[in-house]
Amino acid sequence: MIPPVPLPDAALVLPAAARWLDMAGLAVFAASGALAAAGRGQTLVTLAFFALITGVGGGTVRDLLIGAPVFWVRDPHVAGLCIGLAIAIWVTPGRWWSGSALAWLDAVGLAAYAVYGAAKALGHGVPPVPAMVMGVVSACVGGIIRDVLAGEPSILMRPELYVTAAALSSTSFVTLQMLGFGTGAAAAVAALLGFGLRAAAIRWKLALPAYRATPRV
Repeated sequence: MIPPVPLPDAALVLPAAARWLDMAGLAVFAASGALAAAGRGQTLVTLAFFALITGVGGGTVRDLLIGAPVFWVRDPHVAGLCIGLAIAIWVTPGRWWSGSALAWLDAVGLAAYAVYGAAKALGHGVPPVPAMVMGVVSACVGGIIRDVLAGEPSILMRPELYVTAAALSSTSFVTLQMLGFGTGAAAAVAALLGFGLRAAAIRWKLALPAYRATPRV
């Protein structure tokens, strides 16, 4: 029988300072949701809805799966942050929100949220491999919901390195934690690895090879 892998203490995995990871990812994803609605000429109400659902979507699914209280229902600042970002985008010129700038901000949020999601899962007693998956869920599900609502091809159906970058961040964090690295060092290294991969994909258009069916004889 394989002995269980010892999990780090929840207080070490989720220090109070780690909240910036959560809020950084949340803000970027909320902005991307509002911009998706703004690009289609929608109303302020629609911008606010897109910002909220994109910002909290991944974290909500994660919390439900790991049996944690849904974070934004308990935190009065989360919904306000999402709606505030929607209002900011509504009242500012569209040229302020260029596609390239958003892509780079999204890369930061992706890496941060993947690390935070994995850390929160570990803190709630989730085993290492499912905790890695929870990091990916945290970072990607909100964007998937945004794309579906906006009628865009889902990020899951694109060859670009997006979900892979989130997986690299969450897997690196959990692995480093299991090896005994300090939480701060593990989070920093994991976030930088995920951001680096996503940045390289943006800069050089890196993508995974697509499946090619074997021709029938």
